[in-house]
Amino acid sequence: MANLKDLKGRISSVKKTQKITSAMKMVAAAKLRRAQEGAEQARPYAERMHRMLTSIAKSVGDTEGAPKMLAGTGGNRQLFVVCTSDRGLCGGFNGSIVRETRRRLRECARNGIEFKVITVGRKSRDLLRREFGDKIAASFTDIGRRGVEFEEAVEIADKITEMFEADEFDVCTVIFNKFQSAISQVVTPQQLIPFAADESDDDGEEDKASDGPRAVFIFEPDEEEILEDLLPRNIATQVFQALLESSASEHGARMTAMDNATRNAGDMIDNLTMTYNRTRQAVVTSELIEIISGAEAL
Repeated sequence: MANLKDLKGRISSVKKTQKITSAMKMVAAAKLRRAQEGAEQARPYAERMHRMLTSIAKSVGDTEGAPKMLAGTGGNRQLFVVCTSDRGLCGGFNGSIVRETRRRLRECARNGIEFKVITVGRKSRDLLRREFGDKIAASFTDIGRRGVEFEEAVEIADKITEMFEADEFDVCTVIFNKFQSAISQVVTPQQLIPFAADESDDDGEEDKASDGPRAVFIFEPDEEEILEDLLPRNIATQVFQALLESSASEHGARMTAMDNATRNAGDMIDNLTMTYNRTRQAVVTSELIEIISGAEAL
């Protein structure tokens, strides 16, 4: 049985830890509100950008002049952009992303498919470096340290575009946690290159409900030139959206993890306090017995 001094020290240590986790929970909650607003406000723009490119891509079809980012190169070499955090203490946020990435990388290795990885965040770099260190083509850290900026997404998108123009891969997929709520984040893979047009009608519900003739658009310059300019911008837009979603998911996961840690610390303090009181009672009882026994002996 632990002595009273050890129990008292443990109770004091857990109380200090509880104060830290409680403070981290409040900080994460404040950051979550801003990050969630940013992610939700950017979603319509990213979705509209994707729908517009889908509309233009359908008008181009499979012509020979279609940009490579739309038509693809015909190969299957993979590039994975993995978005995690720089710090831990956020529950299973990083682990779920890394597990999905490892599953895909090992599947590529089994099938003899060449692949490379771009890591965003220290956790993905550190967790993947041991097994796939030679496949990491670039690593970005300190992204979104003071809030996610579009310039950071442009830097990542430029690296992706540079590698694609250098013919280093054929298909690019970004893997990130999509924010749903503070306790729910969904691992989401999204193909960036070649552009994956929606199969559904890109004109939305209004056109579906309309039985009249559809408008015919004349593009100036032509569709191919528009796509040549818009597709790289779309990569930056989608990467920016992924970073915003990942940032909101990270803060939500950290807030939940710190809330659970604070609750667990409270339970541990209660259990240790009960053990301390019982041990103290046993010590006092033992001392009283010794005193009484000594008095009777005299």
